[in-house]
Amino acid sequence: MSHSDATQAFLAARDQLLELAGDPARARAEFRWPDVGAEFNWAHDVFDALAEGNDTTALHIAEEDGRELTRSFAELKRRSDQVANWLLANGAKRGDVAMLMLGNRVELWEIMLAAMKIGVVILPTSVVLGAQELSDRVARGSVDLVFAAPEDAAKFAEVPGDYRGIGVGLDAGTRDQRALLYDWLRYEESSAASVAPVAKRTSSDDPALLYFTSGTTSLPKIVVHSHTSYPLGHLTTMSWIGVRPGDVHSVISAPGWAKHAWSSFFGPWHVGATVFVANSARFDAERLVSELDRVGVTTFCAPPTVWRMLIQSRLERKPRALREVISAGEPLNPEVIARIEEWWGLQIRDGYGQTETTALIATMPGDPLVAGAMGRPLPGVDAVLVDPITGEERDEGEICLRLGAAEGGAAAARPVNLMPGYFGDPEATAKAMAGGRFHTGDVAQRGEDGVLAFIGRTDDIFKSSDFKVSPFEVESALIEHAFVAEAAVVGAPDETKLNITKAYVALAAGVAQNAETAREILAHARVALPPYMRVRRVEFFELPKTISGKIRRVELRRREEEAHAAGERIASEWREEDFPGLKG
Repeated sequence: MSHSDATQAFLAARDQLLELAGDPARARAEFRWPDVGAEFNWAHDVFDALAEGNDTTALHIAEEDGRELTRSFAELKRRSDQVANWLLANGAKRGDVAMLMLGNRVELWEIMLAAMKIGVVILPTSVVLGAQELSDRVARGSVDLVFAAPEDAAKFAEVPGDYRGIGVGLDAGTRDQRALLYDWLRYEESSAASVAPVAKRTSSDDPALLYFTSGTTSLPKIVVHSHTSYPLGHLTTMSWIGVRPGDVHSVISAPGWAKHAWSSFFGPWHVGATVFVANSARFDAERLVSELDRVGVTTFCAPPTVWRMLIQSRLERKPRALREVISAGEPLNPEVIARIEEWWGLQIRDGYGQTETTALIATMPGDPLVAGAMGRPLPGVDAVLVDPITGEERDEGEICLRLGAAEGGAAAARPVNLMPGYFGDPEATAKAMAGGRFHTGDVAQRGEDGVLAFIGRTDDIFKSSDFKVSPFEVESALIEHAFVAEAAVVGAPDETKLNITKAYVALAAGVAQNAETAREILAHARVALPPYMRVRRVEFFELPKTISGKIRRVELRRREEEAHAAGERIASEWREEDFPGLKG
């Protein structure tokens, strides 16, 4: 299949989804993944095709100090070709793994495009990692190249490995940093390289990206994505976002995590939309909303934590151009959705996917919104709910993707938007793909209308007496109280009930950590939840999180298990029995 054939196949599938954007039921029924051939390379076949002679702004970065940078699609095509030629001249080759440890700066997008064009595998890496974590990633990821700014590049003095360092903006570093990085290449030297287009060097199933998972319950695994599973697969993400040609899209997501590629790279650039980034050292809700308004952002995505902070800041005025607002990362609580709809007249649409996939399940534009639900499987996604014990498909169970033949003998192709596997870990890959299905480890329930509601991670759900408790449902009820900013619910071991529902609570600003507050929250849970799900213990706590911001309930469970094994009560928790009138 030629360059133009692959391009036309991709664009035809994209245009079908755009034409059906107002009719999600038809999009789900009619969409089929395109055949892009054996040598598909998104940077060559899609980005370059869209960028040819295109002066539309592809990337717009605004800094806190007022500086702004814009690059057109045509400029990024030319620059990425130049970087690709420079990398080849310096020995980079197809299959090399490049750790990309940069913040939201233009070089990140240049390097991602250039690396894809020449078949260098990109390993996005968060700038918050320290030397110990970097050592693990360099070793397990078989890293050949490292791109980093001076403040992060200096960390690699303590990171062993046979890799070549490429400094981005080394001249802006301190004298000490420059001394440590004396043998690193200077990225800026690439500006003297040829701007001639580079030849395509990849196959469709070659690895394109590696991602370390967030590690909420165990050591992070390394996800491999090919030149089709992510670039092509993100047609689902494009559909969920609702982004259109001419739009300006913005997302709150740090580089180094999969969501950044979802919404700051593939999703919006599939349609030639502008990616807007408002950089800031610390999250500033007022500045963010002001920037969304000033720039005319039309589609916006943020994790639940950001939506809650926007509400706490009482930012009631809608940014002028906003049309679509979405949430991702963890399920969004209904109370937050209701408040934004009241203020901005927009419904936050939730979506679900994993590092191992692109977007899988979501409320698409035009879908009736069910507050607190994920939505329906996106076009091209064959998701089923499976009983973890019997393996039968039911209306409640683990979210799985069929890998082979469906029930009744119907053929089901392997999902296009699913990873090929885990890097260097065939056992983990086999476990995830067992029984002819990909197992997400997340549990959901299907309502009568076919909408799926998230219940929790298989590891997080627990039993209290004979009842199954979903931490997400309890947490959703808790954050309806004004005192609660965030909550994490776990089962505290109990000899009689197996588990007691325990809530770890991060309080809203200005709320005192005392008995009166604890009583208020426990009383609220008594009214808001059925008896079997009711919170019986509460503790005010700084919630442990992964560096991507997801709550590590595994640490809280371990804390409860250790206290139970020692026969001790955790001194800083409050229990129902501490308040006469609440018990029962």
